[in-house]
Amino acid sequence: MTTNRSVTLALVLSTLSVLALAGAASALEVGQKAPDFTVNGTDGKPVKLSDLTAKGPVVIYTFIAAFTPT
Repeated sequence: MTTNRSVTLALVLSTLSVLALAGAASALEVGQKAPDFTVNGTDGKPVKLSDLTAKGPVVIYTFIAAFTPT
């Protein structure tokens, strides 16, 4: 169960990174809430950020270098 949540959070992170890099999302200030969005999880089912935050705090960690060719 922890692995599924980790994968889902990684997908959330990826989506936020793409939106930020594409300029589709404006920068947030410290303490502001992220806008709610939906992405498909690894099982193909939609996952909403608000559903995850309803279960507790969500930490978004970025490691962009992991997604770039070396």
